[in-house]
Amino acid sequence: MAVLKALVVDDASFVRDLVKRTLRQRFPVIEMTEAQNGRRAQSLMSRNRFDLILCDWEMPEMSGLELLQWVRADEYYRKVPFIMITSRGDKSHVVEAVQEGVSEYLGKPFSPEGLSKKVIKVMGKTLQRAMEEDGRPSPAADAFRQSADLLTGGSKPSAEASVPEPAAPGRASRMVTAAIRFADSTLKCVIKDITLSEVRVIARRDQAFPGILDQAVVDMEVADGRMARLNGYVHQLQAVDKRQDTDFVSMTVRFVDDDPKKLEDLSHFIAGFRR
Repeated sequence: MAVLKALVVDDASFVRDLVKRTLRQRFPVIEMTEAQNGRRAQSLMSRNRFDLILCDWEMPEMSGLELLQWVRADEYYRKVPFIMITSRGDKSHVVEAVQEGVSEYLGKPFSPEGLSKKVIKVMGKTLQRAMEEDGRPSPAADAFRQSADLLTGGSKPSAEASVPEPAAPGRASRMVTAAIRFADSTLKCVIKDITLSEVRVIARRDQAFPGILDQAVVDMEVADGRMARLNGYVHQLQAVDKRQDTDFVSMTVRFVDDDPKKLEDLSHFIAGFRR
């Protein structure tokens, strides 16, 4: 029986599902509730008591930073662990979140292990006692007997800018590049086609590739040097041609963001891409 309550806040249902599935599998003592934006989360927290908040930064109606500020001003929630899970890994944003009282910061895309470490770190003995009282086997049961390395968390995924790659066969000389981040690697690639719902890229085969349905964050320069960071998942992987020794792989990433600002940035990028 669940004895702790957590609130997952993200405008992308795909990301909410990943967080909920990971926590349910590894920490069965935690009961999960979800909200699609900060405003809905605020409403839920006004009527309920949660022991942990896991929140995205960029959301419509109320951002994760605005929700964090509200949480830290509330008498009950000012000490409740708050984990910011976001593709915004810039040092300035991390500092801003820390100044507002964030408990931990986890970059997207994240691995189940990375998320679990952050939860263990912020919940500490509260989670350990709940698991011991519950008495059920859990994949996370041995985590509290691990070394201190488990509690410090891993390094954040790199947010490096896009780097040019040689064009794929048949590609025009003008290339539009992007960097696609996964939990354990970054793929440098050339954009072949892009819409509001997905992007198809070409990448060299000699890089580390993800699996189907793996989380992804697509970093693209949209205008004035600004970077758009679009959350998605790997929808398709296939060879560029029929040869087994092909040098290039085609990958399609489906976007999951509902943030109007991100969709506006994506629209501007598409307009410039098709010129």
